[in-house]
Amino acid sequence: MSTINPRRWWALAVLATAQFMVIMDTSIIGVALPEMQKDLGFSQGELQWVFNAYVIVFGGLLLLGGRLSDLLGARKVFATGWVIMIVGSVLAAAAQTAWVEIAGRAVQGVGGALIAPAAMTLLMVLFAHDPKELGKAMALYGAAAPAGGTAGVFLGGVFTEWASWQWVFIIYIPIGLATLAVTKLLPAVAPRRGSVDVLGAVAVTAGLALAVFAVVRAPEVGWGATATVLELIGAALLLIVFFVIQRSVREPLMPLSVWRVPRLGSANLAMTLLGAAWIPMWYFLNLYLQQVLDYGAFASGAALLPMTILLMIFMTTITARLMGRFGAKPMIVGGLLALAAGLLWLSAVEPTGTFLIDVLPASLVAALGMALAYIPAMIAAMAGAPQEQAGLASGIVNTTYNVGSALGLAALTALATTHGAGELGNLPALTDGFSAAFLGAAAIAAVGAVITLVAMKGEKATNAAAAAPRNETAGV
Repeated sequence: MSTINPRRWWALAVLATAQFMVIMDTSIIGVALPEMQKDLGFSQGELQWVFNAYVIVFGGLLLLGGRLSDLLGARKVFATGWVIMIVGSVLAAAAQTAWVEIAGRAVQGVGGALIAPAAMTLLMVLFAHDPKELGKAMALYGAAAPAGGTAGVFLGGVFTEWASWQWVFIIYIPIGLATLAVTKLLPAVAPRRGSVDVLGAVAVTAGLALAVFAVVRAPEVGWGATATVLELIGAALLLIVFFVIQRSVREPLMPLSVWRVPRLGSANLAMTLLGAAWIPMWYFLNLYLQQVLDYGAFASGAALLPMTILLMIFMTTITARLMGRFGAKPMIVGGLLALAAGLLWLSAVEPTGTFLIDVLPASLVAALGMALAYIPAMIAAMAGAPQEQAGLASGIVNTTYNVGSALGLAALTALATTHGAGELGNLPALTDGFSAAFLGAAAIAAVGAVITLVAMKGEKATNAAAAAPRNETAGV
């Protein structure tokens, strides 16, 4: 039997804070982007690389982070990730040019890729003894992710308005140091013997980065241009090489047998499309508030605070109960449909719109959809994975969400640009571009609902207990 850790809830607070901060790093720069654009010389199209540099590296290396967590010990990898996160934050805060800023964001992504899967492994170890406690812990931990994503928009506004955009990175330094100081609260998970598939990690990260780069540049050089076609072909070949490597090496980064775990494929596909719809929504909603409605940084962040409150209320008190009653599939389908409805509503924004009419009600509907779908999709993806593959399963589900976020933002930025979002100062053109992006995100969410309805077959209620590891946990 596994030992019950008396400090497990304090440890959960550390892990949830880490998850909050890692995901917040994808969004806290949102409100600061216009100021960064002025200071560092980003174009409207290049601006998304401040976001994508983090997300691509984060998503591309999550599988490696999960593998290292299993091999080296989750607590050690968790602490190492925070050291790297602090270094990247210092670099990003001190940047004087666009490319140094992007490099700092990429280093932050490396840190996040180690922190996230290690935290999930530690959570599973801490609460493996009691399915009910595990369900509660998963709800609190799961709520930290979308809450961090949305809260980042508000906090970014506070820092940008009252200090400077550099503070969206500086904040990670004291929090990182404080987290390192309390890592002894976390269980010491014994490492396992094995090797690291570095070549596979390079192939999958390079493939994802090249795919996003091709989509980002396509509106400028043309979708049928030789460069775009070659970049997309190169990305596809790199991803094919990754899967070939996984079939041929003795200890692959992602053993393909893991996909035999029930619901893993369908739940991860849902997470991909959820990220592809949700992240572009807050990105373009923030730009609409600042560039069309002329909100300041603080006002823009505050305008999105109601979404954070709704997310926290639903994900900590309601979503887990609904999932226990209805199961994962209805929750994911219903959540994606609600997200699609909110995005469709947002697509009706006007150049002379108002927060109360054009933004608030639609954003709350979208947030409700996210609150309903995120935790069920995460638990469905993790359920059934044996303890020795907990880090891998966590890496896969985080990878799919972040890859979906990066590709969705790249594709919808291209769509928005072709409809006028690049014409700064032209409010009707900007609004048309943002409206097109919202409409595209709504289509993505709707497609996700349909695919989940069809692909996630034969499932009864997938409650939190199903996510409990099937093997006994090492002593804590």
